[in-house]
Amino acid sequence: MLKRVIIGVLIIPAMAGATQTGPDLGKTEGRCRANEHGPAILVNVIGLKDRAGLLKLEVYPSNDTDFLADDNVLIDAGKVFRRVEVATPQNGPVQLCVRIPGPGSYSLTVLHDRDSNHRFSLSSDGIGFASNPRLRREKPKAAETRLIAGAGLTTTDIVLNYLHGFFQFGPIKGR
Repeated sequence: MLKRVIIGVLIIPAMAGATQTGPDLGKTEGRCRANEHGPAILVNVIGLKDRAGLLKLEVYPSNDTDFLADDNVLIDAGKVFRRVEVATPQNGPVQLCVRIPGPGSYSLTVLHDRDSNHRFSLSSDGIGFASNPRLRREKPKAAETRLIAGAGLTTTDIVLNYLHGFFQFGPIKGR
């Protein structure tokens, strides 16, 4: 049986022509709901450094122009953007579920925001991508982070990477 975490969502009315920004953007569309069927992605998060902070899963269109683009820009253009954010579970396996608009290709990222500040800190936070590409000095290409999702629940593993040495990212050794 699949356990899902229901996340409270703050709904802020948008001003005409402007999309609100913040950590809640994309959460309403992305939240998996109990007894709901349809396309979704279940991510097994592997290799946490610790159980501090927040985990954030984001779904982007799988092309280099839109991958990791500003969430406001994507939503204003009617493009796919989904976000699920949860407190890091204190024990047990870690799974994040996100709804998607339909079957197709998506690029995914998971951020381990260890200090819960809603920003990526190069020195302390972890990051992982679908298909688990080897991380280099630049962001991966969308094709390297692509997941093909079906009409039902698609499951994938994402391994988190943390800074090791001088600007090298990789999984925690021994995990």
